[in-house]
Amino acid sequence: MAKNFWLVKQEPESYSWAMFVKDGGTAWTGVRNFQARNNLRAMKKGDFVFYYHSVSEKQIVGLARVAKEFYPDPTATEGDWSAVELAPVKALKKPVSLEAIKADKVLKEMLLVRHSRLSVTPVAAEQFARLLALAETKV
Repeated sequence: MAKNFWLVKQEPESYSWAMFVKDGGTAWTGVRNFQARNNLRAMKKGDFVFYYHSVSEKQIVGLARVAKEFYPDPTATEGDWSAVELAPVKALKKPVSLEAIKADKVLKEMLLVRHSRLSVTPVAAEQFARLLALAETKV
C-alpha cells in the first residue's frame, strides 16, 4: 500500500482524465511553484495521486500512481524545476466535487480547499480513505 497520497490539478480543457488514460500515463511537467515542486519531489514510486479537474469542473475524477520519481523538468528553460511520471489506475465511480469536499468535516481542511492555487498537494491518509468512500471506489 502506498505510504503517501497526493492530488494534482489539471484543467480538463488542457489535459483531461480521458486524455491521460488514452496516453497510458504522462510526465507531469510545467509546475512553476516552489511548494508544488517540493511536493513533486516528495512523491515516491507507487504513491496514489488523485486527478482533479480544475476550473470548469472542480471535481476529483480519477486515481493515478507515481510511475517514476522526480527528475529535472525537460520543459524548464531556466531554474531548478522537477517533473514526475504518473500512470492512471482507475476512474472514480462517482467524481467528488469541490462542493462535497468543502462540506465534509474530514475533507474541509484539505490543502485543495485552504491553498486552492497550489497544483500539487499532499493528501492525509484519513482524507484519502474518505475521498475513496465518497467516490464509491476501491483500490
